[in-house]
Amino acid sequence: MTAVTDMTDMKDMKEKIYYIVGAGCGDPEFITVKGEKLLKSAEVLIYAGSLVNPELVKKSPAEVKLNSWGMKLEEICAEIEKGVLAGKKVVRLHSGDPSIYGSIVEQMAVLEAKGIHAQIVPGVSSMFGAAAALQTEYTLRGVSESVIVTRSAGDTLEKDAIAELSAHKTSMVIFLSTSEIDNVMKKLQHGRDTPVAVIYHVSWPDQKIIRGTIETIAEKVHAAGIERSALIIVGNAVNGINAKYTNSHLYG
Repeated sequence: MTAVTDMTDMKDMKEKIYYIVGAGCGDPEFITVKGEKLLKSAEVLIYAGSLVNPELVKKSPAEVKLNSWGMKLEEICAEIEKGVLAGKKVVRLHSGDPSIYGSIVEQMAVLEAKGIHAQIVPGVSSMFGAAAALQTEYTLRGVSESVIVTRSAGDTLEKDAIAELSAHKTSMVIFLSTSEIDNVMKKLQHGRDTPVAVIYHVSWPDQKIIRGTIETIAEKVHAAGIERSALIIVGNAVNGINAKYTNSHLYG
């Protein structure tokens, strides 16, 4: 019988638990310390295909490793249930942070109905990796006090609220929308010279940053051949130190 080594293992023995872990975006060091600890102690690992850096998958000694790409919700939940009921430590590894377009609640609902509970560990979202790549902050004083996170209509979303949301003229981070970039730019209510950045494969070795304006960015993105796996960042905060900001009160 395996010895109990920490309080987490003791809790696992009392409850039916699995772990939803954010892998971070691209860079394998963007997983949290807690997330990496769980990854390295996992016995069953179900990971999000090409969205998760394979270096993280290699770090796990899990005897069962399943790529969830192409698996249906029921299949994923069945594998989690099987592992938990067998007394295994099960880790569901998502890209970025699972709270941003992670589709985790659907999984949790299925398993919760069976008495199997999730513990969630955050990861570094691509939206934060993108800000780091641009060397900026979304809530830059005198430029933008808020940030809007959204996505465009497309194959999996019938209608979006981009036009209405853009009326606030604040920083916007638009996920899952590069293939619709022409439509997105037409909907935005900012001035046509508003800065836009499109970042492909945030924090991966092949990361690309394309800068332009609402008027020019779509053409540049098409020329670069980017159709997916990219974030669209809209607003003057894109310019970072070159934006017309004012110093924070933090500095007196």
